[in-house]
Amino acid sequence: MAFGSFDDQGGGGGQPMSDINVTPLVDVMLVLLIIFIVTAPLLTHGIKIDLPKAASSANPEKPETVTLSMDEQGKVFWNDQVIADDNLVAKMAEAATQDPQPELHLRADRNTRYQRLAEIMSMARNAGLTKLGFVTDPTAVDHP
Repeated sequence: MAFGSFDDQGGGGGQPMSDINVTPLVDVMLVLLIIFIVTAPLLTHGIKIDLPKAASSANPEKPETVTLSMDEQGKVFWNDQVIADDNLVAKMAEAATQDPQPELHLRADRNTRYQRLAEIMSMARNAGLTKLGFVTDPTAVDHP
C-alpha cells in the first residue's frame, strides 16, 4: 500500500488517495459474526414437558358436494336435474343449514354469460353457502 508524502517531489502532488481502507470494516464484521455465533444458541430456549399420551382417531366428515351446472342458454342443473331460480334459492338455503355445510361446485359451459354466473354466486352467498368452487377441465386449455 502506498502512502503519499508531503513534499512535491513524488509527482503525486495534491491528489487525494483513491484507495479505500477496508480493514476496519472487515474487523467490525468479524466481531459481529462472532457475537452472533455466541448469542444464537442462547436465543433458542425450550421448556421440556412430558405430554400425556392418548390414542384417538380423527373422524373427518367429508362434506356433501352439490354440483351446480349451467349450460350456455343459462339453464341451471342441481346435481344433474333442471331447477328453476325460485327453487334454486330454496335449495341453497336448505343446503346452508346442513351441518357440515355442503360444498357447491360450479360447472359452467364455456359460452355461459358471466352475468348469469355472477347471479348464481350471489344467490349462493345470500343463502349462506360459504364453500364455493369452480370445476374446470385442465386438459382443454386453448392457447392463441
